[in-house]
Amino acid sequence: MEKLIVEIGASSNHFGGFAVNVDGVYGAGNTLDECKANILEGLRLLINNREKSQTSVPEWLINDEYEIEYRYDVQSILSYYANVFTKPALERLTGINQKQLHHYATGLKKPREPQRKKIELALHRLGSELLSVRFS
Repeated sequence: MEKLIVEIGASSNHFGGFAVNVDGVYGAGNTLDECKANILEGLRLLINNREKSQTSVPEWLINDEYEIEYRYDVQSILSYYANVFTKPALERLTGINQKQLHHYATGLKKPREPQRKKIELALHRLGSELLSVRFS
């Protein structure tokens, strides 16, 4: 199965995304959910209007033989989960101080690769822990 790889980015009040491996797939919205829905709508329009389009559409998209992989910049993921994770909680998870996390979430500063990896690994560890939870 093929992957449609979509990069999502954020500004202070907006989310935008585009497919890195298929031209003509993009979307935007005030929330992450709106952005994803807009990307899916754009994808549907691209497939349905492929005869009129100047962009070639891969066969695997037409045949619905794909999955979507979303890739986020640090600002978009931190701003999306701002109501879920407090800065102190993120500091405990990542080891990055709250002030620095605030700068990343607002876009004031861009994290370097080692900081991005720390955040990504911390979120993956949390996700793995949560996946192993079972209630009795």
